[in-house]
Amino acid sequence: MSISEFDLIIIGAGPGGYLVAIRAAQLGFRVVIVERDRLGGVCLNWGCIPSKSLLKSASVVEILQHASDFGVQIQSFSVDFGAAIVRSRTIVNKLVKGVEFLMKKNKIEVIKGEATLTTPNRVEVKPDGRVLTAKNIIIATGARRRSLSGLTIDGKQVISSREALELSEVPNPVVIVGASAVGMEFATIYRSYGADVTVIEMLPHLLPKEDEEVSLEFEKAMKKAGVKFRVSAKVVQAKRLGDRIQLEISTNGEMERIHAQRLLMAVGVQPNVENLGLERLGVELERGAIKVNDYGRTNVLGIYAIGDVTMKLPLAHVASAQGVVAVETIAGKEPHPLDYNNIPRCTYTRPQVASLGLTETQARETGREIYIGKFPFRANGKALAINESEGFVKFIVDKKRGEILGAHVIGPDVTELTGELSLAKSAELTPMDLAHAVHAHPTLTEVIAEVALDSMGQAIQV
Repeated sequence: MSISEFDLIIIGAGPGGYLVAIRAAQLGFRVVIVERDRLGGVCLNWGCIPSKSLLKSASVVEILQHASDFGVQIQSFSVDFGAAIVRSRTIVNKLVKGVEFLMKKNKIEVIKGEATLTTPNRVEVKPDGRVLTAKNIIIATGARRRSLSGLTIDGKQVISSREALELSEVPNPVVIVGASAVGMEFATIYRSYGADVTVIEMLPHLLPKEDEEVSLEFEKAMKKAGVKFRVSAKVVQAKRLGDRIQLEISTNGEMERIHAQRLLMAVGVQPNVENLGLERLGVELERGAIKVNDYGRTNVLGIYAIGDVTMKLPLAHVASAQGVVAVETIAGKEPHPLDYNNIPRCTYTRPQVASLGLTETQARETGREIYIGKFPFRANGKALAINESEGFVKFIVDKKRGEILGAHVIGPDVTELTGELSLAKSAELTPMDLAHAVHAHPTLTEVIAEVALDSMGQAIQV
């Protein structure tokens, strides 16, 4: 039996695992990372990156469809969804090679296989039987798409985002179950390519975790784009009829039958905790996820967990940030724990949606007296110039302290505004601080200064 000693073992090479491996190497640790699939994990290979590539292709299609708005006359054009898929896979492969280079550059050993913890400082890797030991272990195994009862993902007619990112043809008609970011991004892609799209959401609104005003504005945009949706709805029954799926949908008690070529499940994720040996070691779980403290520590000395496997906030940038906190804790550097209210959440639809902090409803439930500031993109010169003036930005501000409790934006490329919003909230800046910062003209970022002014009752351009 081959036994190899390291300072740190990382299980999983997604955006949390591979980044923490690099940070650990910078701190002088001898690091090994075990990954059963490809470096970069789901985000790089089957999620964030390829889906954003397809969304860009979809936006080009939409621009061509509305070329006359820009003074360009196009008699006809054709689309090739298969070519868009190839482009997305090319981008993925380029980035995976980049991660491979970073592993070599930082002298991080990468082992392909399934890892199982046999003791708090010992890991066995299958199928080669190699044994690894280290004082500390970080679990970064991520999560996978969930199925619903009676709607098991089979990879053919009932698919997850992973299979969707490999289809060379647009499914038509297609039903998407789940109206959070993943579901609505695929709705945007498929509708842009002309598919008949229906979204089924159990909760009362599309993007149900967003501020209600944002969700309502988003629903108007989806109706305009031709995306059909049912909210407060659920799938009662599903039958496979040849190459089609027949769904019985209940919407507020009213039954409806819908047929689709494919059904895309987008109802969230479940942590990958199986076959890791956690039960044997007594690692505590909470609602199926690994329970950790603010620094990524589990209840077992020397074992840490980061990313989607903890379900703190299942986003790629959260996994990366959690990883840095965990490894710097191991190194004795006393890092600041994450404040999840300061972390942006992004949906890359058309229009885009971005938010952080409390919604208006959540803020009112705290009992605090609040100010609401709003500014529409139709009053922003850059938005009008690029022909994308739907949406608005909204601030929720504590009236007594001047603290920005929440920021919610729907409009063109608004995910690119989250850096300023996150910095402002992390640094405890007030609306006055943001309003006094000079924003270049014409830019979309001007809406941040304008909404800051509006939240203080000093709006200028509305």
